[in-house]
Amino acid sequence: MKRYVYADNAATTSVSPEVIAEMMPCFESDWGNPSSLHSKGREAKVILDNARARVARCLGAEPSEIYFTSCGTEADNWAIRGAAMRMKKKGRCHIVTSAIEHHAVLHTCQALEKEGFEITYVGVDEFGTVNLDELREAVTDKTALVAIMYANNEIGTIEPIREICDIAHAKGALMFTDAVQAVGNVEINLKELPVDMLSLSGHKLHAPKGIGALYIRRGVVIDNLIEGGAQERRKRGGTENLPYIVGLAKALEVATENIPALASVREKRDRLIEELTKIPYSKLNGHRTNRLPGIVNIGFEFIEGESLLLWLDIAGICASTGSACSSESLEPSHVLIATGVPHEKAHGSLRISISRETTDEDIDYIIENVPLVVEKLRNMSPLWEDVVKAGKN
Repeated sequence: MKRYVYADNAATTSVSPEVIAEMMPCFESDWGNPSSLHSKGREAKVILDNARARVARCLGAEPSEIYFTSCGTEADNWAIRGAAMRMKKKGRCHIVTSAIEHHAVLHTCQALEKEGFEITYVGVDEFGTVNLDELREAVTDKTALVAIMYANNEIGTIEPIREICDIAHAKGALMFTDAVQAVGNVEINLKELPVDMLSLSGHKLHAPKGIGALYIRRGVVIDNLIEGGAQERRKRGGTENLPYIVGLAKALEVATENIPALASVREKRDRLIEELTKIPYSKLNGHRTNRLPGIVNIGFEFIEGESLLLWLDIAGICASTGSACSSESLEPSHVLIATGVPHEKAHGSLRISISRETTDEDIDYIIENVPLVVEKLRNMSPLWEDVVKAGKN
C-alpha cells in the first residue's frame, strides 16, 4: 500500500506545531520593531533579548555572543569574509578549509581567492574525516582562519572539531565551524568546545526557512558583512525578523531537550544501513558509526541517482542525491569525489535523512521500496546487463 514518507530532513524540515504556536503572537500582537523607542518597540525588544538568551543557553554561550542572520549561508559568509578582512590587517591572508565543505563555505573561499587570499583545501579519508596531518602541514603563521564543518551534510560524518581547534589556535588562526547539520543533533557546549565562530540554521531544526545565527566568541572581532543600522549591536544591519527568531529559539530548545531521544533515530538509521547495503553492488558512504543520527548515504552502482529519486518519489518517498543546494547540478557530488568515489559511482548515490518524526513504518516502507526501484532501474541499464551476462559465464 502506497504511503508518503519524507526522508529529506537534511535539506529542510517541517515547521513543528510548537514552533508555529510560539511565533504567532509576533504576527498578531507583538509585531513591533525592537529598535523603536516607544512601548510597542520596547515590548518587541524584550522578546528579542529573551530569544537570544534562550538560543545562547541551548549552546552553552553568552547572549552577547549570538547574532541572528537570515540563514546559515549568510552566517557562513559573514564568518569567513569577516574574519578574512579583519585578519588581513594583521598580515594574515591564508585560509584553510576542507574539500567537503558546503558550497556556502567553498564558494566564499573561492571568491576570496580571486581577491588575493591564498586558500588551502585539505583532503579527507575514505570516510570523509579531515586528514589532521595534512591540516597541521597546511596551517601556518600566515593563516587567518581554519573553516571546517562540524558534520557533513551529505554523508553525515562528524569531524574531530576539538583537535582541529587546537591545530588552528597553535598558529594563532581563528577557527570557524559550519554546524548547520550538527546543531540539535549532537551535544554542543560552547563553554567547552573552543571554536571561535559557529553557524546554525533554523530550517534544519523544524523552524522556518529564513532564519539562522552566528556565534562569535567574546573577544573575537570580525568585520561586518551587512551594514545599515545599529541592529545586532551594530554588527549586522537590518530589522530583526522577530517571529522567526522566536521560532528558532523554540525549535532549538525542543531539539536540544530531545538529543537523548535521538538513540531511536540512530536505531532506525542503522536498520536502513544494514538492510539497504544488502543490495548487490551497494556501498555506505561516510563513517559507519561516527556520523549524524539521521543521515544515510548509500551508493548504488549501474544506476543514476536522479532516476532513483524520481521513481522513489512515484512510490511516495522523498529523498535526495546529496545537498539540496546543488540539486540542479548534474555534476557528481564533490563530497563523494573527495572521499575517493569514482565519478561513475558517485552519480548513483542516495541520501536518506530521517528525524525524530520518522516512524518504524516509514523505515519499513523505505526498506521495501528502495530495492524494488534499484532493480527496476538496473534492468533498464545496458551496464547491468553486462554484469548479469558476466555472472552467467
